[in-house]
Amino acid sequence: MGMMKTPRSLRSDADRKSFGNNFDTATGKTVSTVASLIAVATVSTGAQAQQTNLPPVNVDAPQQRPRPTASKPTADQIRARNALRRAAQRQQAAQAPVANPSPGPADRDPYANPAAPYMATRVQASGKFPEPILNTPKSITVLTKDVLEDKNATTLKQAILSTAGVTLGTGEGGNAFGDRFFIRGFDARNDVFIDGVRDAGVSVRENFFTEQVEILRGPGSTFAGRGVAGGAINIVTKQATTEKSFYNMDTTFGTDMTKRVVLDVNQVINPTWSVRAGGLFQDANVAGRSYVTDNRDGAFVATIWKPLDAVKITANYIHTELTGLPDFGVPYYRPSTATTAGGPFTDFGVNRKNWYGFLNRDFYRTGQDIGSLNAEVYVTPDLLITNRFRDSHSTQNYIGTLPEAPTLAPGAPFTAYTLSANPQSRYQVTDVIANQTEATYKFSDSAGFKHTALAGFEYDHETSSINSYTGLASEALPGGFTGNSLTGVSVFSPQYTNLPFGIPGGLTQKPTNIAIDTKSVYVLDTANYNDVLILNGGVRFDDYNIKVNGWGSVNGGTLNAFGQQQQDYGMPNFNLGLTLKPLPNGSVYAAYATSSNPVGAEFDGTSVQYGGLAPVLNGAAPQIFGPEKNKAIELGTKWELFDRHLLLTAALFQTEKENARESRNVTAATATAACPYTATAGNVSCITAGAAYRIRGIDLGVSGKITDKWSIFGGLVLMQSEVTKSLIPPANTTLYTTNVGLPLSNVAHQSFSLLSKYQLTDVWELGGQAVYRSKIYGGTFLAANQGTSIPSYWRFDAFVEAKLNQNWQLKLFVNNIFDKRYYDALYQSAAPFVLEAPGRAAYLVISARY
Repeated sequence: MGMMKTPRSLRSDADRKSFGNNFDTATGKTVSTVASLIAVATVSTGAQAQQTNLPPVNVDAPQQRPRPTASKPTADQIRARNALRRAAQRQQAAQAPVANPSPGPADRDPYANPAAPYMATRVQASGKFPEPILNTPKSITVLTKDVLEDKNATTLKQAILSTAGVTLGTGEGGNAFGDRFFIRGFDARNDVFIDGVRDAGVSVRENFFTEQVEILRGPGSTFAGRGVAGGAINIVTKQATTEKSFYNMDTTFGTDMTKRVVLDVNQVINPTWSVRAGGLFQDANVAGRSYVTDNRDGAFVATIWKPLDAVKITANYIHTELTGLPDFGVPYYRPSTATTAGGPFTDFGVNRKNWYGFLNRDFYRTGQDIGSLNAEVYVTPDLLITNRFRDSHSTQNYIGTLPEAPTLAPGAPFTAYTLSANPQSRYQVTDVIANQTEATYKFSDSAGFKHTALAGFEYDHETSSINSYTGLASEALPGGFTGNSLTGVSVFSPQYTNLPFGIPGGLTQKPTNIAIDTKSVYVLDTANYNDVLILNGGVRFDDYNIKVNGWGSVNGGTLNAFGQQQQDYGMPNFNLGLTLKPLPNGSVYAAYATSSNPVGAEFDGTSVQYGGLAPVLNGAAPQIFGPEKNKAIELGTKWELFDRHLLLTAALFQTEKENARESRNVTAATATAACPYTATAGNVSCITAGAAYRIRGIDLGVSGKITDKWSIFGGLVLMQSEVTKSLIPPANTTLYTTNVGLPLSNVAHQSFSLLSKYQLTDVWELGGQAVYRSKIYGGTFLAANQGTSIPSYWRFDAFVEAKLNQNWQLKLFVNNIFDKRYYDALYQSAAPFVLEAPGRAAYLVISARY
């Protein structure tokens, strides 16, 4: 019997494997599993056949038939498939608890790096700034949720004052308690935004509803509209989340008699709907100041609804009310000779606790009500339509006392200085209706750039009624004080604190009414080429109209008359940016931008001296001017280091302002053609346009983690300011003969801040903060009056945190550890006063997280 061999066509296949797709080595064709089984059966059959002299049987691999091309699903089929998927997700979610798919706590900051919460990765306005902060050609400082908590900053003012590059101004034009900030040396009091919509109300912003604070430095009219010469501040509010329910409470007790409770609750109703609500109660004094109180109440509610994957609707409402006794600070000592240095009286022996108001008369109530309704719809995966609607109402209501014009009788001792207690009152109601509609479209071009283009239209209607109480006299600009000022108040020992007063009179019948209507269109585009080259640019046009009517002073303040003024401006602006990325974690950029400041945009001034549009022109001097024009260039670099947990930024910048306004008082002897004198006595205020100045500097920033246990956040800003053009003589001719070359007022030219925290164990964390501000010169309007200033200072804070378990933690803060006496701002006036900062205070915060 001869040897039997398996046919070659089958032997190799049987040796390789018996199941699955097999390969026919003879033909190079794939053999299916069924064919392989047939072939194996044929092996034995063929062997028997050879024994009976039958011819061998060979099986060829079957030919694979081409599959028909699958047809593309129709739009109806896609919608039906998505509906079935959503229904299955809802059913699955109803059977299981809602999970938190993202790292970090349920109430985490959605814009921060979860592994390094001091470091923000994006800003809220993702349509206007679609790239991460690393790739955005602009200096951006973001105070994340964790930064705000570790700074123990309960108001926007507290957060800003501990950040480099931003200083505080006093409430000019009656805005005694409203937030007034200077960014890179430029007034930004009307450049505060809430969730990307301008918050024009004259108010003090609480932080209990705040997720994070974004400081966008440099001109930005393309992104934000009018103003924004030195930068803008955007408050990001807490939003509802459908990820997980949580229940938080923070209770604070302080040595300054602070008692504060903040509630924050998020409830997931179902996978498509969630509601978040919070509340605030605070009763407090102010450390280092007698009588001054700082009481606050508030509530917010936010909801999110996602009826479809492509549709998201959010709504929120915020209410805040701040009440207490107002603090206008301490008087300023101005020596009789220019060779003697002046300063706040508290630097010359006056008790820092001295308060110059009246307990039976003074008060303040500042409130806000803000409602928003937003919608996002993905028309296609690449086209997003958004609409934001805002309706807000704010009030500024106070009677306070200005400690001004200290004098010393000839031959009297220094401690015999007396001042004028000047009453100041205001009742201002501001209402804003705003709507933004934007379309964001993503596409690629033939050159390989990936574009994110945005086109938008915005309409804002802002109205304000500014009134005051009868029986009181506010500051009369210019020309000193009139009416019910109380003279002879001791600077060293104010003796009239408990002076009885009757009920304040009603409001005057002569309010100033302001209405601003702005219609804006804008187009922005960000083009990214392989994440190596990023181009950014945009244009915007604002149609700005302001109407003012009310009573004003004429002929040097000797008469009152009713008048109306109206101005229309068309303001085009643009920006350009180029970013190069030598490495994925680094960028180098150059940017150029413009902005415009129209008359009256500050919204709290009733006189031209304070940026308002006066309802009555003073004398024959025309005081209506075109917008101030700003242009800036910035060169910078950004790097994410230490596993991309630490962001380092550096920028060189220069901003120039043209057609700037200047102010001076003229008499019959100093009148000119540009500033004529038409009064019979006293001074006449004259405003001229055409001045210019320049600010340049370096801006350094750091945020994130150096190690897994060490977090830092801070910055250093060094600036140089200079008047480059002036049309009028200086305010103080005894010190200098021209304004040109002088630095600007209300600017801290050097500022530094650093917040640092180290995790000692799983339970204990230790942290602290250092803040430095250089000397700030006083002055009116433009050039610094170097005869007045507030000194530089260092301030140090510390805190220790104990995480008792996953639900409870304790935090002890000590603010102003060394009880440093320093000042926040210097009032711009011929008779200045200064705002004194709080003294040392300790706070214990008990936090519950469920």
